[in-house]
Amino acid sequence: MDTEGNGLALASWAALLADRTRAAFCLALLDGRAWTVGELARHARVAVSTASEHADRLVAGGLLAQHRQGRHRYLRLADPETAALIEAVTAAAGPRPTPVTSLSAAHRRHALAYARTCYDHLAGTVAVAMTDAMTRRGMLAWDRGLALTADGDAWLAELGIAVPAGGRRPVLRSCLDWTERRPHLAGAVGAALCRHAFTAGWIIRVGSGRAVKVTDAGRAALARHLGIEPPDRTEPPHRRASAVA
Repeated sequence: MDTEGNGLALASWAALLADRTRAAFCLALLDGRAWTVGELARHARVAVSTASEHADRLVAGGLLAQHRQGRHRYLRLADPETAALIEAVTAAAGPRPTPVTSLSAAHRRHALAYARTCYDHLAGTVAVAMTDAMTRRGMLAWDRGLALTADGDAWLAELGIAVPAGGRRPVLRSCLDWTERRPHLAGAVGAALCRHAFTAGWIIRVGSGRAVKVTDAGRAALARHLGIEPPDRTEPPHRRASAVA
């Protein structure tokens, strides 16, 4: 093993995330969508010129990929593996709550803690509840690493969910939820479930952020298929909602 070379690569990668603005970009892009430099600048509250410089460093470092269209360039996380790394680092860092100064800010945090997209899979209270229900019903096995059981395969097939086979991406991965501090599903299965939830109308986006709302159809589907009834998003904010980055 090239210890010196690997150490330099690790230090360079960590330096990219050591800046608050670049870290904010990466967290924003966990919504799985492509953002313009201007949108990232507004999100991080920096000048467009400053945002452009930070974006260049993230692209050069391999954390972001870019696509140019006309005068705009769109940025997104390089791949699912990069998103998984960002998730893991954020969870390991632990919550760093900032003071809530308005009721609208409190509701936004609560909405994120309740249900949100995390790159291409679901996270939050609802996602953890789905993972727990699948485990109780024997669809997931944890004894030798996380895996789908035959019942889990049959359930996905019943819903018409096809999970891509092959490739570098793991079929199923456990992801520590930032707010619940318990696992939800990621990997190819997590992404397929999230796509199905959007397509079937189980969830819809809340504004332009990462928060999603479980629709009446979604609540009925979760009760029917998994025997769970997610708490209403309008209930008082969860005591851990302030942990959302």
